[in-house]
Amino acid sequence: MFVDGFDTQAIGYVAPAVAQEWKLARGSLGPVFSAGLLGLMIGALIFGPMADRIGRRRIILASTLVFGIGTLLTVFAPDAEWLMALRVLTGLGLGGAMPNAVALTSEFSPHRRRATLVMIMFAGFSIGAALGGLLAAALIPAFGWRAVFLVGGLVPLLLLPFLFRALPESIRFLAMVGGRDHEVVDLLKRIAPNTSFAGEVKFVVQEPKLSGLPVAHLFAEGRGWVTVLLWIVFFMSLLDLYLLSNWLPTVLNDLGVSVSTAAAIGAMLQVGGVVGTLTLGQFIDRFSFRALSLTYLVAAGAVAAIGLASHSIVLVTIAIFASGFCIVGGQIASNALTATFYPTAIRSTGVGWALGIGRIGSIVGPLVGGVMLARDMGAQPLFAAAAVPALVAAVAAFILARRN
Repeated sequence: MFVDGFDTQAIGYVAPAVAQEWKLARGSLGPVFSAGLLGLMIGALIFGPMADRIGRRRIILASTLVFGIGTLLTVFAPDAEWLMALRVLTGLGLGGAMPNAVALTSEFSPHRRRATLVMIMFAGFSIGAALGGLLAAALIPAFGWRAVFLVGGLVPLLLLPFLFRALPESIRFLAMVGGRDHEVVDLLKRIAPNTSFAGEVKFVVQEPKLSGLPVAHLFAEGRGWVTVLLWIVFFMSLLDLYLLSNWLPTVLNDLGVSVSTAAAIGAMLQVGGVVGTLTLGQFIDRFSFRALSLTYLVAAGAVAAIGLASHSIVLVTIAIFASGFCIVGGQIASNALTATFYPTAIRSTGVGWALGIGRIGSIVGPLVGGVMLARDMGAQPLFAAAAVPALVAAVAAFILARRN
């Protein structure tokens, strides 16, 4: 997830340098941002259900290969059109990896700490995104923006052999599909070397097998209203997150901050996200959607405060940190809660489609930001508008808390 976060957010950190090199208007980068998010959406919608058929491990490995190659090829992009195409390719891999990493972690975690452990795992995404900003601040002045994608492409490809050897398949998935009991035994012995079994053993999951399209089961057995509300939370949360993460460095640069400093300050969104992710887990496990609703309510105030504090570097940094704490932390908490809600047979589908629908919001967010910047909206109206999606997410999470 560390590399996933780095590669996902890299385009936002290099955007000012790309615009300067290719002499692009500020708003014209919106389609470039959204191209990668389109790939993320398609990857999540396709590879989530596919993993419920063939396994989480295979999809994670294939996805890592795809986004590593896509990021590496971005180094050679000659213009904005090629950059858009390569961001779609990279997004396909990233979109396939995310829901399956969530599902796999959830299925290896004890129920009472499942949200906490999923959030700790996903903190790697925020750490990678935050360090991406700090690394961009160091690399861009010395080597140019292409160096950021060189690092982002090489690292996952170099890690792939290790993942192939070390990454296990979900025990619950293996037991669900049947006929792979020897693999379950091997995994259990890796977890607890002193474990032994006498004779032939068969593992089962006390959940019904589901036939037909996995997506249809997201709305079966009373799950429909929860699915819709989860999709609203994901849509609004990711709209806000990607609007901020993609446009913050550019807005700060417009306010007179240097490109490298703007990237470093923008990285505070993800630094706050790391702290929020590591802090909120135990509260999410205990209070579920009630804690999530409060988190997004605070996020709305923090985002609006960015515009109000834009006259002060110190205050705007604090506001960005607080926004990341709540929005990134809230989004990762949403991932964890979604994984706990759906049964094994459709868990990757549930997480994947929630993320996929959320990616529509993440596509809309940068486009809306580009339109507002092209119209020379001030910082205060821009961030006041950006606070509204967080407020809607808070309301949807509150309804989930009341009804679930």
